[in-house]
Amino acid sequence: MYMKNKSFYIENYGCQMNISDSDIVTSILLKNNFLLSENLEKANIILLNACSIREKAELTIKKRLEKLKFFKKKKKICIGIIGCFSKQIKNLFLQEKMVDFFVNPDSYREIPNFIHYFIMGKQYSHTAKKNETYADISLIKKNNKKITTFLSITRGCNNMCTFCIVPFTRGRERSSDPYSIIKECKRLYHDGYKEITLLGQNVDSYLWIKEDMIKNQKNIVDFSRLLDLLAQEIPFIRIRFSTSNPHDMSDKVIKVISKHRNICKHIHLPVQSGSNKILKLMNRKYTREQYLSLVKKIKNIIPECSISHDIITGFCNESEKDHQETISLMNEIKYNYGYMFSYSPRPGTYAYRKLKDNVPKDVKKRRLIEIIDLQRNHSFYRMQEHLGKIEEVLIEGESKKNNKYWYGRNTQNLIIVFPKKDLNIGDLVHVEITDTTSATLIGKLCK
Repeated sequence: MYMKNKSFYIENYGCQMNISDSDIVTSILLKNNFLLSENLEKANIILLNACSIREKAELTIKKRLEKLKFFKKKKKICIGIIGCFSKQIKNLFLQEKMVDFFVNPDSYREIPNFIHYFIMGKQYSHTAKKNETYADISLIKKNNKKITTFLSITRGCNNMCTFCIVPFTRGRERSSDPYSIIKECKRLYHDGYKEITLLGQNVDSYLWIKEDMIKNQKNIVDFSRLLDLLAQEIPFIRIRFSTSNPHDMSDKVIKVISKHRNICKHIHLPVQSGSNKILKLMNRKYTREQYLSLVKKIKNIIPECSISHDIITGFCNESEKDHQETISLMNEIKYNYGYMFSYSPRPGTYAYRKLKDNVPKDVKKRRLIEIIDLQRNHSFYRMQEHLGKIEEVLIEGESKKNNKYWYGRNTQNLIIVFPKKDLNIGDLVHVEITDTTSATLIGKLCK
């Protein structure tokens, strides 16, 4: 296959980790003399960063490949799937000859080789590194206006929730060297970034251990110490993190968040269900009571902290009573916002193999609507708590709905829009909140 130039284009399907991985892949390809294209039609190489967490994401990828099939007939291009994909979906795409190669999250360094071999009409195979963290990859800034970014500090997951395919697509947990993380965060700050979100399937399980053979002792850095080090080393950058598993969040982490002004006061704390029966079936390793106790502790130590959630409705054997327990937990906490889904079985997981998907689709749909409607009410309730307050906002860009307004986020990760003044993207400003919707705070710039 002949290519005039090795230009590539990446599309993301999935979570923040996928966005971070796309930045890693982009940096690897640029360092190997590939060219980044902002336009799909001008690219010779198209990479789809896939997600297999939910069935809908896989169906979206399939539909996208159907459209690209006609584009591929007109132009000689190379299509690769990277990221999270199941063996079943890989085999399907290979059988239908929709994709030229697949690269899993532990093999991104090899992407240039996958492409070169494809150009030569050959297949490339290698053994993935199970301890890969990409800690030494410096992210290349593609957009000078971008002032927020993601940085993966852990990869993989050991929790083995029965509904989740992540341990099978991303492997077991491993953590990056804390000093390489600090070094990269400092570099990102000097490159103009004002906010960094630390990422992991479960950031609270971050753990780095190095044995000092001379002193005969271990240097241990857990997530609380990493946060503390970062906040002190780079005091002028905002720090966020995601995602936390309630089972692993420690008191030390909560206290470190409260201690530092530059660590944002928002915790994404997936609950998945308010029923102990369902939590046990999901292998979530905490009870409803323990979860509520953790939320109470967070609110006591960090009163201004916002809390968001993930909820799966219609999981195997979920009764109406179980559903109502989720509703009552939501009413007790009144989350700031959340991500809500109906359960879809994922091939390869314990639930797919051992549990029965026995909640009818119409029941799942009705329960999901009830949860979404309730969360919309709670979001509006929480937003109204900000009325009349003065909030510190990091300007991230123009409002998508009105180019005469800036938009940015406060420490609680809530969107705030306000009329433009003589300011710039990346400025930290103070805004008085004058109005609100269930999703956006509206304000005016303080003099």
